[in-house]
Amino acid sequence: MSDISLIGMISIFTAGITIAIGSVGPALGEARALAQALSAIAQQPDEANTISRTLFVGLAMVESTAIYCLVISMILIFANPFWEYAIAQSGG
Repeated sequence: MSDISLIGMISIFTAGITIAIGSVGPALGEARALAQALSAIAQQPDEANTISRTLFVGLAMVESTAIYCLVISMILIFANPFWEYAIAQSGG
């Protein structure tokens, strides 16, 4: 097994783990935030606009974590700096 194959396999495995863990956490956080917001709106319907605005800002913050994980996965798959290093070392 060559170094390029090993780097490719590890990169793809790591990208998969990154996106799997990085999407489950924010999904659970968003679900909990939505449930709490709906409960708060049910208790205080007059404050629905304020609660909704705060909810959307919070969801954007939580979703940014999943987007960062997606970016890291894409870097590992398509722009992996280790591949360039291995190719340079092999003389190819």
